[in-house]
Amino acid sequence: MMVIAAGLLTAPPGIAAESGHSLYARRQFFTEVVACMRKRMAVDKYISYNQAAKVCKEEVTHQGDGTTSGPLVAADTKH
Repeated sequence: MMVIAAGLLTAPPGIAAESGHSLYARRQFFTEVVACMRKRMAVDKYISYNQAAKVCKEEVTHQGDGTTSGPLVAADTKH
């Protein structure tokens, strides 16, 4: 766990600072990245630490952007 956290802390400091995130938000970001990396590395024994870190950082960053894969459509529940 310490090795994973140490590697993530060497990430560019602008990740959280650019968007004005608080310390809590930055910690939450790294927690999500570590969880993602653990899952990926448990499923795929051949993925490297650096590959998992890169993929998970991108995944968590895009997840936080609020971007979606398609348009949002409100469901009409009235008949």
